[in-house]
Amino acid sequence: MQKIFGFSALLLFLLAGSVPARAQMSDEAVVNYALTAKQAGKSDQQIGKELLAKGVTAEQAERLKKKYEASQGSETAVADQSIAGQRRGRQQSSQETRTAGSMDVVSSTVSDPTGGATNPRTVFGRNIFRGSALTFEPNENQATPENYRLGPGDEVIIDIWGENERSLREEISPEGNIMIEQVGPVYLNGLTIRKANEKLRSVFSQIYAGVSGEEPSSDVRVTLGRLRTIQVNVLGEVTTPGTYRLSSFATVFHALYRAGGVTPIGGLRDIRIMRGGREVARVDVYDLLMKGKQNDDIRLEEGDVIIVPPYELLVEISGNVKRPMYYEMKSGESLGKLMEYAGGFTGDAYRDEVRIIRESGREYQIYNVREPNYASWNLEDGDAVTVGSVLDRFANRVEVRGAVYREGMYELGDEVHTVRRLIERAEGLKGDAFPGRALLLREREDLTLEMVAVDLADVMSGAAPDIELQRNDVLVIPSIQELEERGALTINGEVARPGTYPYAENMTIEDLVVQAGGLLDGASTARIDVSRRIKDPKSLTPSSELGKIYSFSLKDGLIVDGEPGFTLMPYDIVEVRRSPAYRPQERVTLDGEVVFSGGYTLIKKNERLSDLVKRAGGLTSDAYAHGARLIRRMNDEERAVRETTLRIALQNQQGNGDSLSMNKLQLNDYYSVGIELDKALAEPGSDYDMVLREGDRLVIPQYVSTVSISGEVMYPNTVLYLQGKNLKYYVGQAGGYGLRAKKSRAYVIYMNGTVTRVRSLRKARIEPGCQIIIPSKRERKGMNLPAIMSLATSAASIGTMAASIANLSK
Repeated sequence: MQKIFGFSALLLFLLAGSVPARAQMSDEAVVNYALTAKQAGKSDQQIGKELLAKGVTAEQAERLKKKYEASQGSETAVADQSIAGQRRGRQQSSQETRTAGSMDVVSSTVSDPTGGATNPRTVFGRNIFRGSALTFEPNENQATPENYRLGPGDEVIIDIWGENERSLREEISPEGNIMIEQVGPVYLNGLTIRKANEKLRSVFSQIYAGVSGEEPSSDVRVTLGRLRTIQVNVLGEVTTPGTYRLSSFATVFHALYRAGGVTPIGGLRDIRIMRGGREVARVDVYDLLMKGKQNDDIRLEEGDVIIVPPYELLVEISGNVKRPMYYEMKSGESLGKLMEYAGGFTGDAYRDEVRIIRESGREYQIYNVREPNYASWNLEDGDAVTVGSVLDRFANRVEVRGAVYREGMYELGDEVHTVRRLIERAEGLKGDAFPGRALLLREREDLTLEMVAVDLADVMSGAAPDIELQRNDVLVIPSIQELEERGALTINGEVARPGTYPYAENMTIEDLVVQAGGLLDGASTARIDVSRRIKDPKSLTPSSELGKIYSFSLKDGLIVDGEPGFTLMPYDIVEVRRSPAYRPQERVTLDGEVVFSGGYTLIKKNERLSDLVKRAGGLTSDAYAHGARLIRRMNDEERAVRETTLRIALQNQQGNGDSLSMNKLQLNDYYSVGIELDKALAEPGSDYDMVLREGDRLVIPQYVSTVSISGEVMYPNTVLYLQGKNLKYYVGQAGGYGLRAKKSRAYVIYMNGTVTRVRSLRKARIEPGCQIIIPSKRERKGMNLPAIMSLATSAASIGTMAASIANLSK
């Protein structure tokens, strides 16, 4: 398929261009030249231009194209049939049409490998014979119709009952006979079931007495057993014309289904059935689709020929109809009939007039057909009917908005035609309506708006004449609340639900506190502040005053100190302060070797380590005070500093600048504080005696008599602490330094959380329970031979470039 596409595209390129008159190449030379150039990597456009220059003509390219497609089978040949159907650009020049046709055949070859020609138009009814749900397959289990004509291959069942009983099953021979004992051959071909019954009754009367007569004592009935198949021809504009073997009960529609339905130019309105050289019926599929009539779907007989002619008229209807698409029309059918086929108008359709665009053979013509002429306007092939929509406006609408009980749109008519009647229809004015001045928005003839002031009080009382309404009038009735400033109230501080609340007249501080859920446990009743904005609509000079503050005190939820009868105003802000004497409990934890470990509540500010140990009953005899450590929880200020540091580090990393290592940032909410508890207990109140805060956890361990060595040593180990031994001794207990040990960066972590860098191996302070860390050096990658050669080549290139620049500058 790829080869087909490539060579076809090349030939189409030749067809689309103009060819100069030069010496012509042979067909074999053209093909060989194209294949050789293709293998050399040249594009189709390049090859086409070169062949044109060598004298290849459009006729020769067309001939080669057909010859090549024929050699590749039917795939490309069928695809070539779609060129004519797809070259319908009515406004293109001849050159544009040729180019468009070339592109169409290329695209159809790629998207549809089967080469099936496609038609973008959707014509009503054409898909009825292509689906799998509606096959029109005959029901062979039905009772045998009396008008069924017998033929060779039918199995005849003859039942005789009464005084004589017998049952025969005989198949009609190719000569049209059945064989009956004592009688011989009986010719039944072409007889209906009724005629066959009469003939057999006459035949059996020769054998059995009482079969015929006025009052027969025996009776004969003929029915069908196994049905024969018939051979019919389906010709014309069908997808697969040919000869088909069908059931003898098959009808026209089933034959059309077996033939794959009609082609894009096939007609559904005048399908002809020929029998014995004469026409026996004409079928209009639209009668079935529109009315459900199957009278014309006659039963086929042996040798019938079904002819599907091209359509007579094909008309498009679009716009506001229920089923917009193409419809096949008969000559003489009117626009009104097309409307019936399309299901009629939609609810938003403009029914008084439709637009028709007609191809006159030379140019387009447009017609506007009025509704009385729908039934008499005959359509022609190619007509395009467009149904418009109603205008986006109202013919009899008025509207009322604002302070009425039922605002909305109303019908302008005898019942509602004045301002007073409109308000009465809206069930009257609300209590907060401002009747002194309503606004009537009116649309002028030029569609601009004008505003008419209305004194509703006088209109409703009859003191002023009522105002007649016009189409699209909008009456706007304001409310007092809209005209007055109704700012919200705000309450902050120690209340259950701080926030914003709507303003109401005569609202007090107590009312607002109740709406906010009441005071919290830490609220101060000694001082509640109210801030009010400054406003003076009559002032002519600016003021330096920004606001007013009112302070009050509460007792039992009522104001006892402040301005009497004080009420809140719009936009007031109420601030309920926290009591300065209110302090929630602050808890710390003491674990380890004390008499009474557990949680403790701080009883005063600046409570220290020694105070906490004293409250816990002091240290036990096993306590190792020098190794005590303190774990502290971050407060809000420390978290803010951490977030700022983290943000700066991330920005620096994104900018490829110097930054902190992300692994070194403290991301936990808890951190260790290095303390010396033994000195704090020895000197209470000194700098060693640190002040505690909420969430602190003091851990006092037992004495630990070991030292841990880890990091870049030969064998990380934990050994017994020996007083007076230096760092070198303990490193030796771990097998000595590793190959990449960085001795100058060794450090020691003590039990109390402090860290010391080792500057001298002999003077390093080693304590029980400490941990010695030996870091490692950064790994360095050596230069291998390829890297060295690369650097040498780069240096040589730079030298050559510098020499060239120097020569150019001379």
